[in-house]
Amino acid sequence: MKRLLVPLVIFLLIVSGCSNTASTKSDKASDGSKKLQIVTTFYPMYYFSKKVAGDAANVELLIPNGVEPHDWEPTAKDMAKIQDADVFIYNSRYFELWTEKVLKSINDSNLQVVEASNGIKLMNALESEEGNEHTTGKDPHVWLSPVLAQQEVNTIAKAIEQADSRHKDQYQRNATALNSELADLDSLYKQTIDKATKKEFVTQHAAFGYLAKQYGLTQIPIAGLSPDVEPTLGKLTELTELTKKKNTKVVYFEEMASSKVAETLAKEIGAKTEVLNPLEGLTKEEQQQGLDFIGVMKKNLDALKLSIF
Repeated sequence: MKRLLVPLVIFLLIVSGCSNTASTKSDKASDGSKKLQIVTTFYPMYYFSKKVAGDAANVELLIPNGVEPHDWEPTAKDMAKIQDADVFIYNSRYFELWTEKVLKSINDSNLQVVEASNGIKLMNALESEEGNEHTTGKDPHVWLSPVLAQQEVNTIAKAIEQADSRHKDQYQRNATALNSELADLDSLYKQTIDKATKKEFVTQHAAFGYLAKQYGLTQIPIAGLSPDVEPTLGKLTELTELTKKKNTKVVYFEEMASSKVAETLAKEIGAKTEVLNPLEGLTKEEQQQGLDFIGVMKKNLDALKLSIF
């Protein structure tokens, strides 16, 4: 029995050692240095950070894809992930409303905190909600403008470079490549929308104010910045009359929130419903299709064509 146990113990020790080695290697960059640990909040922040970081840093997504981020709150485990990171990247204090409270409650003295929208002049909520009587302060949905997305990429890249200067050249190359893709996306939107015969679109969630402003469109939202807020009966009646006058053919909704209000308005005016994705997270179907930020933005443009042509 002892003769059987000794080889078994040795085998387990070897396996354990291999496992630990593999784990250690996953935290090493190609030059053997320890990888930077980056925690991001929701999908656009993850996508931008991951594209900039490449294989020189580990990038983690805090809010899972498929989860509506507006009402998400971090658990104790999530807070520990933030505290253990080298860099924490979020979009805006007006979107991830919990960040200020969390950062006050953890020891972040060694944590580099990055607000990606910093330096971008945010619109007041009323500016991005045509005809909406309610405001929640600032509109944080800047990532939906390919031009402003480039500014967020630059802010993220600068912070990552400061946290890990050894790979500065790599981060700069990656950021340049990503911004080139976003610039191409901007050109595609501009060239398409410049030919549009109409300039308005109706959406359930008032997330597209920056995109609309960038390309001379007008967003007419049913509800406000939060996709879960339902309009009053008076507001819905007003919108019904307005959209009938404008001969609206499409009402947009997002897949991660209830489409009930969009469907109600569409039925009232004889329109159809289509998805316009605010890219607050990829759906399961989008992940299965291998779509990413750029791919979904192109799908959004195709969806917009149904309203503006």
